[in-house]
Amino acid sequence: MPARNDLNIKTEYPDNELITRLHKDDIRAFELIYSRYAVNLYRFALKYLRSEDEAQEMVQSIFVKIWDLRKKIKTDTSFKSFIFTIAYNNMCKLFRKRKYNKEFVNEILYLNHPSSEMERSIDYKSLIDSLEKIIEKLPEKQKTVFIKSRYEGKSTKEIAEDVGLSPGTVDNYISASINFIKSRLKFIADDFNP
Repeated sequence: MPARNDLNIKTEYPDNELITRLHKDDIRAFELIYSRYAVNLYRFALKYLRSEDEAQEMVQSIFVKIWDLRKKIKTDTSFKSFIFTIAYNNMCKLFRKRKYNKEFVNEILYLNHPSSEMERSIDYKSLIDSLEKIIEKLPEKQKTVFIKSRYEGKSTKEIAEDVGLSPGTVDNYISASINFIKSRLKFIADDFNP
């Protein structure tokens, strides 16, 4: 859990003053902001993620983002709302990623073999290792699109903007990747369930 510094930090400087200092790359201002908000962000993240490690990672990623955006943060709006909005959006992305990963693995596992015998016979770790090896064989741009879609939980529009492709091309890459992976995993699943 992030450490809480002395409580004087909470009242010593208003947020807008710290943000103004942050615009000038003031490390101490960044430390004061961290001390002011890290614990509450951690508690907020832990409440929903239910994982100390994920909550800590979330807090770290938020403050990395704050540092990266430091010159663009507005001083005339609520910084507290800004930082908790970032936390909320990060959690939504994480939940989307979890959902996509679970759905994708279930789709691959049970598409051709919906029996309970299949569930018992497949070594899940081995399947995931095989899946990662197959993904590595995708053409580079297609692999990037697939990872952003299925592992990062990004939308077609977000991916298109990230990689500079049209949304239609992104959808085609994702579809081609899924077909490629399914065709290779079918043989692996058959080996597990002769």
